[in-house]
Amino acid sequence: MTSPWLRRVLLAAFTCLAASLALAAPHETLKLDTPKPRLAPTPPMGWNSWNKFACNVSEQLIRQQADAMVASGMKAAGYTYIVIDDCWQKSRDADGNIQPDPERFPSGMKALADYVHGKGLKFGLYSDAGALTCGGRPGSAGHEFQDARQYAKWGVDYLKYDWCYTGPRNPEAAYTIMAKALRESGRDIVLSICEWGSSQPGRWAQPVGHLWRTTGDIWDAWQGKKEWSHGLLDIIDMNAELWADAAPNGWNDPDMLEVGNGGMTTTEYESHFSLWAMLAAPLIAGNDMSRMDADTRRILTNAEVIRVDQDPLGRQGRRVWREGALEVWVRTLADGDRAAVLFNRGEVAADIKVSWAQLDLPGRLKAEVHDLWSGQRTRGVAGEFGGRVAPHGVLMLRITPTP
Repeated sequence: MTSPWLRRVLLAAFTCLAASLALAAPHETLKLDTPKPRLAPTPPMGWNSWNKFACNVSEQLIRQQADAMVASGMKAAGYTYIVIDDCWQKSRDADGNIQPDPERFPSGMKALADYVHGKGLKFGLYSDAGALTCGGRPGSAGHEFQDARQYAKWGVDYLKYDWCYTGPRNPEAAYTIMAKALRESGRDIVLSICEWGSSQPGRWAQPVGHLWRTTGDIWDAWQGKKEWSHGLLDIIDMNAELWADAAPNGWNDPDMLEVGNGGMTTTEYESHFSLWAMLAAPLIAGNDMSRMDADTRRILTNAEVIRVDQDPLGRQGRRVWREGALEVWVRTLADGDRAAVLFNRGEVAADIKVSWAQLDLPGRLKAEVHDLWSGQRTRGVAGEFGGRVAPHGVLMLRITPTP
C-alpha cells in the first residue's frame, strides 16, 4: 500500500502537471454532451462582495449581507444570489480539494451555504480558469471537475469564473471544460463567464455559460479608465452594439452594479440602473446592503425598472439615436410595450424626445407613457414623447399602446 506521505507527494506532482498542461494547451477541446441547463431565463439578480469589500470577505460578512438582502426588501424585489468573490479560498488539502480560509470561514462553506439557503436565497462562489485567482489564491486550472464536485457538495448555485493567470489557454475551451464539469457535478450551477470580453465571448458563449462579461471591470465613476477598470459611460459604449448576442438563458454582462458605493451622484446611479435594465444586464448589486441609504434602496428596488430588465422576451435594448451628448435607447417587451431611455450624457439640461418610428410603432397609435422614476402617467400620446432631462440623467419610459 502506498504510504500517506508518498501519496501526497504523487498527488501534488500530478496536480502541478495537470495545471501546467491546462495552461499550456491553447487548442484544448472538450465537447459538451448535454444542453445548458435553463437556469437564467431572465438576467440573474443578486449581490456580489467584490465592488465594496474586495478581499475583505468573511462568513460574518456574508451572513450579514444575506440578512440585509431579506430585511431591506431586496429579496422581495427579486434579488436572489449571494456571491462571494475572490479571496475566500486558502489552499488545497492532501487530496487536492479546494479549502476555504479557515480564519475567515471557520464554519466552512457548506454551513454558510445552508445559512443563505435558509433565508430563501441562493449561494455563489468565485474561481478562476488559471493556476491562481486574480487575488493570488488557488485557481481551478487542472481541477475543474474536482472543484465542481466540491461546489455541488457544498450547495453552490452560482459560479463566477475569472480569467487571471491563464497563460496561453483558449477561453472558449477553458470555459467549456468548466461548463462540462458543472453539468456533471450533480447540481444546477449558473456559470458566469468573467473573461472581460477579450475574445468576443458573444460569438461562442451562448451554449457554454449563462452570462459573460463584455468588458474589463467597472469603476465607480462617471467616465474614464483606472488600470483595468472603466467608468460608466465607457462600459455603456462598449456594450451598445452587442445587443444581438443576448437571449434568454445567455446574457451580456456589463459587470456588477456600483449603485450606493459613493463614486457617483444619485442622478448618475439612476442612469446606471436604467441603462443596465435596457441592456437586459444581470442586476448584481455591489454595495453594502446592511448600510443602504434611502436613495440607494429606492434605486435598487424600483419595481418598474426591474420589470423591464426581467422582461421574458429577453431582447436587449439598442441605442437608436445619438446627437452630441444626447441619446435615445429603445427596447421591445414581451407584451408589445416598449421601453425607452432618453439619456443626457452632457453637463447641461436638455430636451430629448423619442418618436414612435424609433419604437417601431405606427405614428397614429395612441399610447400611455409611464415615467418609471417619477411615476407620472400620460395618456393619449401619439407620434412622439419627450421631456427635459437633467445633466447625466435619464427619463425612463414604458410606452403601452392603448385602444
